[in-house]
Amino acid sequence: MKGICTFLFFIASCYLSLTNAQNVAAPLLESHVEVAAVDHSKIDSLSGALRPFLFLRANPENPRKKDTISFAYENSIGVLEHMDDSVAQMRYLPHRPQYYRLFTPLAFYFSPMSRYSNMEWEVPHYQPAVVTVVEPLVEDDGRFSSWDNTNVAVDKALMAIYLNSPELVVTNETNIMSRQSYREDVIKEDAHKTKVMKLFDTEPVAVEVGESNIVIHKPNWWLFGGNSSIQMAQNYISDNWYKGGDSNIALSTNLQLFAKYNDREKVQWENLLEAKVSFNSSPSDKYHKVLFTTDQLRLYSKLGLQAHKNWYYTATAEFKTQFFNGYKANSEELVSAILSPADVNISIGMDYKLKKKKVTLSVFLAPLTYNMRYIGNSRVDEVKFGVDEGHKTYHSFGSQITPTLSWKIIPSITWDSRLDFTTSYSWTRIEWENTFNFVLNRYLSTKVYIHARYDDSSLPTTGSSYFQLKELLSFGLNYAW
Repeated sequence: MKGICTFLFFIASCYLSLTNAQNVAAPLLESHVEVAAVDHSKIDSLSGALRPFLFLRANPENPRKKDTISFAYENSIGVLEHMDDSVAQMRYLPHRPQYYRLFTPLAFYFSPMSRYSNMEWEVPHYQPAVVTVVEPLVEDDGRFSSWDNTNVAVDKALMAIYLNSPELVVTNETNIMSRQSYREDVIKEDAHKTKVMKLFDTEPVAVEVGESNIVIHKPNWWLFGGNSSIQMAQNYISDNWYKGGDSNIALSTNLQLFAKYNDREKVQWENLLEAKVSFNSSPSDKYHKVLFTTDQLRLYSKLGLQAHKNWYYTATAEFKTQFFNGYKANSEELVSAILSPADVNISIGMDYKLKKKKVTLSVFLAPLTYNMRYIGNSRVDEVKFGVDEGHKTYHSFGSQITPTLSWKIIPSITWDSRLDFTTSYSWTRIEWENTFNFVLNRYLSTKVYIHARYDDSSLPTTGSSYFQLKELLSFGLNYAW
């Protein structure tokens, strides 16, 4: 009984949908299509009352069984289900999926609007009428004109609905096209199914940690770090070596500690502590077992206030001296000592800063510089350092240019360079330090250190040239943090 009621309800729905749609669209389609009479007696064995609306179609799954199908559904919608079915294509009923827009829930399509969006069209009107002939609509059999002509007619019918009964429109083409297509051949995995291995997973344990207070930390604009290295070179020569010579050991240490402040807006403050010590053993020296070749303690501070983009108003202060006493080879004459000399430099100027991915550049230009040199050890000859005889200090004013470059050539090779040009307009001092660091791994490296110097403020130890050069190639430990 339930099946019979469902069947009768389906027949009534098809009849009502077909009648309502054709009441609106039929007068507009009559001028386009030709109505063809169908001999229903040859199609199926349904009763005469049902033949104008229904027919029997073979079930694709069971050819011996037949399904009762509505004419309107088969010619407009149902045929879409078997467009790729070669057997269905041989069926006697003509396929007309072109009319689907008139039999689906009414939607606002773009095609009618674009077709009539000109100045040469007439408002379509319709007169509701009772249609007595509901045979399938047919049109010319042209491969392309059939679709074109049908689309013109359907657009005309839809336009009449939009203008005269807009309340029937329930959706639009954008919503329809946004829907995902359904494919029966694609079986989706049930999201509610649980894999067997999931049953053995450890369940997360909820831990009640209680309430906690929110702690807000102020941003820290300070950056601390440094690097250190110990480099060694060794040379052994036997006593009976045919060309003679002395065995020797060279050791070089370097320590740099820095503290930098940058508020990311206006102020930058850089502070540096640098200590360098290098010495060589000298077996042939009668007075000294080792001689220091590099001995420097340097404190440097630079404060900058941003003026415009990469330019900063800058003030610098620098203090330099050494740790140990320095002697000449095979001599007890004291050449230098701690605080002898001690140099103090204070400058005011502009600093240009450029920071790229691999290159960091700073060029400091100071039109005003104050220099002071102090000799605190009475055994050191102050005249050789430009201080008047019998005096301990020397003051001068001048200018300074200091470019600083750090270039990461490749990940394993870096080049650090610093040029200091200072003049009091009566003497000139130029120091150019270059360090090439060949990093083998995090702890091992090979370094090449080249220090060129020109200073006409003090007398040379030997000869008459004011140009000096020192070079060191070493291998050892290196660590940065």
